Amino acid sequence: MASTLIGKQAVVIGAGMGGLTAAGALADHFDQVVVLERDTLPSEPTYRAGTPQARHVHGLLLSGQRALSELFPGFEQDLARARAVPLRVGLDVRVERPGYDPFPQRDLGWLIYAVSRPTIEHAVRRRVESRANTTLRQCCRVQEVLASPNGGAVTGVRYENDNGASETIAADLVVDASGRGALTLALLQSIGRPLPEETTIGIDLGYATCVFAIPDDVPTDWKGVMTFGQAPQNSRGGLMLPLEGNRWMATIGGRHGDVPSGDAEGFLTYARALRTPTIYNAIRHARRLDGVTRYGFPESVRRHFERLGVFPRGLLPIGDAICRFNPVYGQGMSVAALEACLLQRLLERLGGDSDPIGGLAPTFFAEVQALIETPWSVAILDFVFPDTRGQRPADFETTLKFGIALTRLAAEDPAVHKLTVEVQHLLRPRSVYRDPALVQRVLAKMAEA
Repeated sequence: MASTLIGKQAVVIGAGMGGLTAAGALADHFDQVVVLERDTLPSEPTYRAGTPQARHVHGLLLSGQRALSELFPGFEQDLARARAVPLRVGLDVRVERPGYDPFPQRDLGWLIYAVSRPTIEHAVRRRVESRANTTLRQCCRVQEVLASPNGGAVTGVRYENDNGASETIAADLVVDASGRGALTLALLQSIGRPLPEETTIGIDLGYATCVFAIPDDVPTDWKGVMTFGQAPQNSRGGLMLPLEGNRWMATIGGRHGDVPSGDAEGFLTYARALRTPTIYNAIRHARRLDGVTRYGFPESVRRHFERLGVFPRGLLPIGDAICRFNPVYGQGMSVAALEACLLQRLLERLGGDSDPIGGLAPTFFAEVQALIETPWSVAILDFVFPDTRGQRPADFETTLKFGIALTRLAAEDPAVHKLTVEVQHLLRPRSVYRDPALVQRVLAKMAEA
């Protein structure tokens, strides 16, 4: 079925995962799609200044992998051609959590890929650039979103081009995928509109990453390792995954000041002090391929655009502009791809309306809540650490006990294990845990304790 064109030109601010996937969703519904990126975009899969977090372990969840394949058919083959490492979900990553070292390893029947963030972004960028009506303009720093005199509609953006000159570009739709949403907030302030309410969870997370050559005497019972500390006393944890090029990327860290130093010796010292020795034993004699890179993440932020009564027509913030998640849980790229799939579905659905662009943002804000709810409910688990800032849910202790009992049940029952992994990979909503039969089994586990 032919897609309905709903406008002449859409402008996307930012060529990260949020912007690129949004551009993929927009291409069938506008004559032209222009992506403006302040960075120089490398022709090869290498790091760039605008994505400092890209130098750390990234997880592409199964839901994100499927969403990218929906937006760009054949995308999984792109990853395989880029020598991404296939991982059998439930089996190939050794998960170490208190009481389970390791958690039972089972092949749950799915394949995901371990691969660096630059390689994923490069593969998506090539897909976007292959669209005849889509243009990526690099070294273009957007300075402001432009609105009509009464502030009711967005008309385009003003940006500084690669020569330092100021230019404007007209747009029927502007998608703000610039990261923190500062341009959207600035526009709302300039036209006298209220800013969205925010919910924050202050976690003061700090971590460090190093890349190693995988040694010849590698363990055969795992390809990656995830280690959890003993909460709430110990916030230290680590995740090590294979990368293309026969490499390991190890990220280790903690919260509220208990973080690794930025030198190689300090990295190993911190790794040695993790609750389990698996990561340290793997890397202590491995050849280090680069220096130690550090990153800090102060808080998860959810902006409630859905509560605003009015919103400028033709503006749509997405990705981190709506919700920034604790990166420990590896949800960011996948949520961005899922949001783009939602955007694509809405464009198809609203295409026949009299004013599809007018209805887009309010509908998106309403429907994206169901998508955000499950990953955000995981962020709430950060309240297990007493120094976490924010509004702790009233029933938090009960939620925690339920989760512990559910984990015990998942260790014993492969079907429950598979269900919990489906929720972790955002394939199913967290509400599946409210199934009466499952609740009864979890309550029975809680009574055993």
